Amino acid sequence: MPVSLIVGASGATGRFLQPRLLAAGHEVVALSRRPRDSADARLRWLCGDLHATMPPLPALDAIFSLGPLDAFARWFAQAPIAGTPRVIAFGSMSVESKRDSADIAERQLAERLRQAERELVGAAERRGCRWTLYRPTLIYGAGVDRSLTPIARFAARWHVVPRVAGAHGLRQPVHAEDLAEACVAALTNPRTYERIYALGGGERLAFATMIERVRASLPTLVVPLPVPLAAARIAARLVRSKRHAALERLTTDLIADHAAAMADFGWRPRTFHPDASAWIAAD
Repeated sequence: MPVSLIVGASGATGRFLQPRLLAAGHEVVALSRRPRDSADARLRWLCGDLHATMPPLPALDAIFSLGPLDAFARWFAQAPIAGTPRVIAFGSMSVESKRDSADIAERQLAERLRQAERELVGAAERRGCRWTLYRPTLIYGAGVDRSLTPIARFAARWHVVPRVAGAHGLRQPVHAEDLAEACVAALTNPRTYERIYALGGGERLAFATMIERVRASLPTLVVPLPVPLAAARIAARLVRSKRHAALERLTTDLIADHAAAMADFGWRPRTFHPDASAWIAAD
């Protein structure tokens, strides 16, 4: 029985990856910063923190890194891991989309992600491990993301959602379950070895349209509140909000060319038509 470690197992993609690996006959070692229990003897939760103390690990056949790439890359470079496990790790499309941001913190994030990619690739090659890197766009679908779920919950609570006029920049939200499928699809596929893939959802739609579909997914009455983009920009600058760079990007396309993923491992993500369950975090 192959043994797979999931770093970030309690996150959006990890929640969908666990059952898929178990169904494929894997023993799953799931890393968490707090104790968790499992009714399945093949799923073992370990308490650990990439930034602090990690528990002893068994011999591994595969490692899936679904959390912050910089922390994983640093740990993986010096971790006492036996053998040459297959490595599939998630970065972010922010490495490209925030590279030239007006916000210095966002530019630093993009550079940190790029450096983490270099560090991980170098460590994997020194160890003789086959690696694959994914750069997903906006992840949703498990109620734990920090992009669309907060918007949905705000709208459900206050029964209003901003409709930003002029927010025509394209977005490509990707469901966490599709990303879990991508992990399994690439695991033993030689065409994915030593490759970096951009992964976006199955539909490119304007930011305003994406938010309208979030509103439509909610079971309660939510009223769209028209907000001119220029007014939102002025307000953000007046209060010195850290979101001003994000507002500037509302007219910019943030999409992924995933043609290589389609060709190499059959990437066919769903279009963006969420229901209310996408914003609920199942335990």
